[in-house]
Amino acid sequence: QVHVVESGGGLVQPGGSLRLSCAASGSIFKTYTMGWYRQAPRKQRELVAIIRSGGTTTYADSVKGRFTISRDNAKNTVYLQMDSLKHEDTALYLCTANFASWGPGTQVTVSS
Repeated sequence: QVHVVESGGGLVQPGGSLRLSCAASGSIFKTYTMGWYRQAPRKQRELVAIIRSGGTTTYADSVKGRFTISRDNAKNTVYLQMDSLKHEDTALYLCTANFASWGPGTQVTVSS
């Protein structure tokens, strides 16, 4: 079982930036596909971005050009750089390792 924990959420004004971090356990982190999802109240969980073991990435259309996912295999960590944040980005952001192990999430609130 891979242990996953997110950090870096908070309150930010529209147009601002945040960087989320996700640390995962395991000696084979570099082989994991890592992903960020988000869930807003009364909405379904949706994919935000994923990064595969080889470094290729996929983004939701709603965040393309604003969010960047990256990974540091030496630190067993994946990051989500979020720029130009909008009210509609407000959600609980969850990290997953191989779509099987999930963290508890970190709250992002975009509000003036």
